[in-house]
Amino acid sequence: MRALNRRHRRWRNRHAQPVLLATNEPRLLDALAALGRLIFRYRSELAPLGTAVALDVAALYLHHRDPAWWPWIAGLTLSAVVVLLLSPLVERLAERRYAAIATTAAGVWLSIATALGPARDPLQPVLLLITVVGGAPWWAHRRRRARVRVERTIEAWPDIAEKIGLAGSRVMSAVVDAWGWRARIALQNGQTTADVVARVPAIESSFGTRPGAVRVEADPAHAGRVSVRVLAEDPHANVLPWPGPSIRSIADPIPLGVFEDAEPVQISILGRHVLIGGISGSGKSGVLNTIVGNLVACEDVELWGVDLKGGMELRPWESCLKELATTPAEATALMKEAVARLERRAQALGDESARIWTPTPQAPALVVVIDEYAELPDNAPEAVKAADSIGRRGRAPLVTLLTATQRPTQKAMGEGTIRSQMDVRVCLRVRERRDVDLVLDKGMLAGGWHAHTLDAPGKFLISAEGFNQPRRARAFLVTDDDVRRTAARYAIDRTLEPPRRELVSLPDPEQTLREALRAAPDAGLSVPELKDLTGMGRTWIYDRLQQLATDGEARQVSRGRWRAEA
Repeated sequence: MRALNRRHRRWRNRHAQPVLLATNEPRLLDALAALGRLIFRYRSELAPLGTAVALDVAALYLHHRDPAWWPWIAGLTLSAVVVLLLSPLVERLAERRYAAIATTAAGVWLSIATALGPARDPLQPVLLLITVVGGAPWWAHRRRRARVRVERTIEAWPDIAEKIGLAGSRVMSAVVDAWGWRARIALQNGQTTADVVARVPAIESSFGTRPGAVRVEADPAHAGRVSVRVLAEDPHANVLPWPGPSIRSIADPIPLGVFEDAEPVQISILGRHVLIGGISGSGKSGVLNTIVGNLVACEDVELWGVDLKGGMELRPWESCLKELATTPAEATALMKEAVARLERRAQALGDESARIWTPTPQAPALVVVIDEYAELPDNAPEAVKAADSIGRRGRAPLVTLLTATQRPTQKAMGEGTIRSQMDVRVCLRVRERRDVDLVLDKGMLAGGWHAHTLDAPGKFLISAEGFNQPRRARAFLVTDDDVRRTAARYAIDRTLEPPRRELVSLPDPEQTLREALRAAPDAGLSVPELKDLTGMGRTWIYDRLQQLATDGEARQVSRGRWRAEA
């Protein structure tokens, strides 16, 4: 008996149990309710058929009531077509044309059916043809399909929220736009924006979108609400050509690119230091060139450049730069001169009891552009100290730093406070999640600033005054032809300028190193002694010593001490 009971339980678990229906249940009402729910769910898909049925019923009623009404129907149709063609409510021209054509076809058919009767041949086949032909664009239209998906997602949100750990949240409203849709969600008490950000992958999986299609933004007016945006298409899939310089003063906002909703990204660098961070190939040069390309057109700006990669990035702008340093010694002298100018301006401000320097063509703002700042600490430590001084004191005298680097760690930035002084931070794609906080500041990663997910060169996040939400943007693409054309147009006339300052007369550190090694005692010179003599960093000294040793011009006498080969 026990064996039979076990077999029965196994059979019952494997097979569906029969359902007994009570004979007194209103099956017809249940069927009608199910049909009504089905029609409501697919109301968008059934809209052309419903319109055709409504036209048929209206024609039957109007023909029976008074067939002479057909001119009024024709007149109303013409008026409606004119309003649709001129209406600003429908943005896309193709959609206005479709609405006008569909209204014309429906109005003409209704006018004829009112006059002759809807049963007159061939009005019914014509109505069927109009429904099929006119319904095809409607069924295929991406915005209609997106609206349907949004409605069904809203209906399913309670179940989705329960599964992903946001139970109790609800959708307040949803809007379909050109690239997808956006919904405002009210969170349950105790839930925060960070909770939603942490569940973005689960939301994408539940919505069935591509990875990286969901954006989450906090509601600035309410901590318990968020805005969730779903992008059906990437609005930044294509590059954005640079339109050229668009400002004439450093006080004007500089356009960097556009956000995903086509709103322009504009930053002000008047009295603000700028940090551009991102891995190689992420588009740092494009952002840097966009800013420089606008500044060269400003008469109240003087540009200096530091590029220790031999001038690879800034050399094309040399005709627009008052100074360009491409060696560590030149960089040190240039940065010290920038500090000297800062101090002179600070003294002048104090004498005049003024607080901020007013830029003019005769006394312009000074912007020092430093490409790959991480090269400075090892090769030009004195330049780093000068940059740190400018970062702390340069706001009022309008001596500004515009820096770019791949990974702005504390060591790469020279162990100083320069990174904390950067007011405008542009973060392109980074390799590791923790690098987001290095570029944008601590806590930004947890707040939804996911720069590690940026998937194309030129895409960036920006943190600055007025940009407190993690909104993705794409920078303009500045080509080599754009740089050459702009640099030629705004080249500086140096014919009346005095000779360039002490950069041209600085001693060559290579030659100084060779002479020091030749004059070294038998015990040799230590690396710290060589640093003091050449003014260069430890890494530069070691690299040159290894090269001289390879060439047979120097040798290591003892540990850490060198002299020239006899």
